[in-house]
Amino acid sequence: MHIHILGICGTFMGGIARLAVEKGFKVTGSDRNCYPPMSDQLELLGITLHEGYDANQLKSEPDCVVVGNSMSRGVEVIEALLDSNQRYRSGPQWLNENILHDKWVIAAAGTHGKTSTASMITWILEANGYNPGFLIGGVMENFGVSARLTDSPFFVVEADEYDTAFFDKRSKFVHYRARTCILNNLEFDHADIFKDLEAIETQFHHLVRTVSGNGLIIRPFVSESLDRVIEKGCWSPVHSFALSKGNTTSEWSAKKVSQDGSHCEIYFKGENVGELRWELIGDHNVSNALAAISAAHHVGILPEHAIKSLASFKNVKRRMEVKGCVNDITVYDDFAHHPTAIKTTLQGLRDKVGKRRIIAVVDPRSNTMKMGFHKNTLVDAVSSADVSLFHMPKSFDWKFNFENIDNIIALESPELIIEKLRKLVQPGDSVLIMSNGGFGGIHDRLLKVLAGDVE
Repeated sequence: MHIHILGICGTFMGGIARLAVEKGFKVTGSDRNCYPPMSDQLELLGITLHEGYDANQLKSEPDCVVVGNSMSRGVEVIEALLDSNQRYRSGPQWLNENILHDKWVIAAAGTHGKTSTASMITWILEANGYNPGFLIGGVMENFGVSARLTDSPFFVVEADEYDTAFFDKRSKFVHYRARTCILNNLEFDHADIFKDLEAIETQFHHLVRTVSGNGLIIRPFVSESLDRVIEKGCWSPVHSFALSKGNTTSEWSAKKVSQDGSHCEIYFKGENVGELRWELIGDHNVSNALAAISAAHHVGILPEHAIKSLASFKNVKRRMEVKGCVNDITVYDDFAHHPTAIKTTLQGLRDKVGKRRIIAVVDPRSNTMKMGFHKNTLVDAVSSADVSLFHMPKSFDWKFNFENIDNIIALESPELIIEKLRKLVQPGDSVLIMSNGGFGGIHDRLLKVLAGDVE
């Protein structure tokens, strides 16, 4: 069977392509600006790529066209598809019908931490012999890929709340039919498709409605938005997690032994079930670990075995990833693109480095950030940094008020940011660069400048 994927170079649709090839489908696809590493990965799978969204690509008459959510009405190939009688599906619907329909699905949802939590669960299952399939929105260091199909009954999926397709405005995650469902947190985001927090809560409630009575919902102990989601109706058992020693109200809890969270005691119903020593830092990652251990427990893995597995967990690329160290200056890359994620990531680094200087570089690139919805919380978000540089292109039609704050600087381009950093950094500094895009290759360019190489 031949499927043709529109928007194939996105992380999610590229993962769909890999799963389809492993399932035995013939796969072709198209996108704009297909470039490495995704184009290389797809070509290694034997997938023929078509550049652009013209109607000619449909002449091969695939058995099904899988439509990415980047596609919209008015695009030539979409108009031609609708004019034809060709069968089409959204990516999440195709995934449900062809991969997930007979699996025990473990889904990690939430505004923050979806990729990291799903990756932790996948590694715990792998380390304990469960051989899970998975589809994650990032490349896991423990596996080297973002998707895999196996004959295991268990499948881990990152459950995104973004809309499904131009013809299906429900969130992607309602298609997954999760049996173990993590609701990691819930804040306002995706202002391009949601008018307010209540609209996102409605979608999360739709997700809750798909979890069976024999399933499990895992959530933080404290979250007013998730309280409202659950109050709309819940038909499944609920376990919660909290960062507090022996919290007997919450099923899962942790006590930090080290300030940065790299060493913790883990509790289940008030009983110490093990000590976690791992490479990750930050309260947010400790919370992610609790959710992952809880999910693993639901499928039959003892807490002490899950904790032991996390000791060898390698974080996902672009999550506090060390890009290099030059002259005792460490450059980190992180995907943080929401004020809460920026704040918790910086606090985790602060707990690690103590009084050594942190220079934060923030690229407000997400649709919500570019629209200015979080402008009033950005100053507080970078409060743990000694100096913060914000990428503020001329195209932004909003500004936030930091004119009287000496340690926050707005610059219009990556080039100006690199030049400022060249003058600013000193041995012992940590430079944390946060963006959900490529940011002009700023990390490698900065490292070359610090090493004295000419750009």
